[in-house]
Amino acid sequence: MISTLRRTFAALALAATAATGLAWPADTARAQNLFVPVVHVNDQAITRYELQQRGRMLTLFRAPGDPQRLARKQLIEERIKLDAARANGLVIEDDMIRAGMEEFAGRANMNAEELIKALAGAGVSEESFREFVRAGITWRELTRARFAPRVSVSEDDLERAARALTGGAAVRVLLSEIILPIRSPEEAEAQQTLAARIAQSESEAEFAAAARRHSAAPSAGRGGRMNWVALSDLPASLRQIVLALAPGEISDPLPIDAGLALFYMRDIEETSVSTPEFSAIEYAAYYIPGGRSEAALQRAAQVRASVDTCDDLYGVAYGQPPEVLERGSRAPEEIPEDIALELARLDPGETSANVTRSNGDTLVFLMLCGRSPKLDGEQPSVEDLSNFIRNQRIESFANGYLEQLRAEARIVEK
Repeated sequence: MISTLRRTFAALALAATAATGLAWPADTARAQNLFVPVVHVNDQAITRYELQQRGRMLTLFRAPGDPQRLARKQLIEERIKLDAARANGLVIEDDMIRAGMEEFAGRANMNAEELIKALAGAGVSEESFREFVRAGITWRELTRARFAPRVSVSEDDLERAARALTGGAAVRVLLSEIILPIRSPEEAEAQQTLAARIAQSESEAEFAAAARRHSAAPSAGRGGRMNWVALSDLPASLRQIVLALAPGEISDPLPIDAGLALFYMRDIEETSVSTPEFSAIEYAAYYIPGGRSEAALQRAAQVRASVDTCDDLYGVAYGQPPEVLERGSRAPEEIPEDIALELARLDPGETSANVTRSNGDTLVFLMLCGRSPKLDGEQPSVEDLSNFIRNQRIESFANGYLEQLRAEARIVEK
């Protein structure tokens, strides 16, 4: 993996060099312009150089979305976070920052020196990387100090999580959902801001109103209300998020294909009958042009009426390009979030036409073929479960705190 990543950095470095002629402009006037402030956050400035560096770094890290928009958003939020840390007297020592750089590099199977060298080859300075890490560590330490005393994990929380994750009990949840579509990079920032605001809803009624107004899910007309669903049927990543919620709480926005999802926990129920974990989900996806147009939905209804099993879809797709029908068996964690969430609602042989692709231009007719139970399960440690639930709840508090700080900040963009 490390050699692949190094090759990726090398290729991107060549592209960056060809496009910009390295990080520093040749003439003095352009160099000076790089350090002109383009955003003021309270009493702090963000320069064009910082935006350029962060955008390039996000490109190298393959961050989703427009790297320039994301760079501006990150740097503004980091100034706000660092202001809050200073106001609380928090100072991060250099050895913590260095350890953070090593930890970050370790995710790419590198050490810090290797990653710094790779970044430098693509025109990103060590200082830019260091400031990126410093801001993250500072916010983590500040929010832990501020919110950890408010968070408790009960024995019931741990027992329920352990049984649910290992198939030792049947847990089902009653959720409400909001799906916010993102059809273009220009729409991403506005939808992320909206999602963060919805995540601070203080009641089910407030969440339901937001669902009716903004959600693209079929449940929007019902205020986002879903039926009871077994926890084991949910996507693995969503299952863990849901386990960290108590009734009345809202998840952080969850990125899905072409959108964001939020979930409100209305109720959770545990029975003595265990439900299996699944090692693989088999499903079929038949792609219909036209998105959610009347013609496409009518075609989906026709297909639904003509099939009883996944095998029947071969007849439906006969004579068409092979890419219109996709069928396979995948591990739950390999299935796209929006597809996995839709499959969780289905029994074998049931279908759905609620998901789209190609920025809404293609309707996905889904059919669940079957689920393969997992025969062996690994018992997570009490410490791991406790830390997971605690960190999820601290993160929820931290996101609300950041929204409050941002609302109070003076942000002037040029």
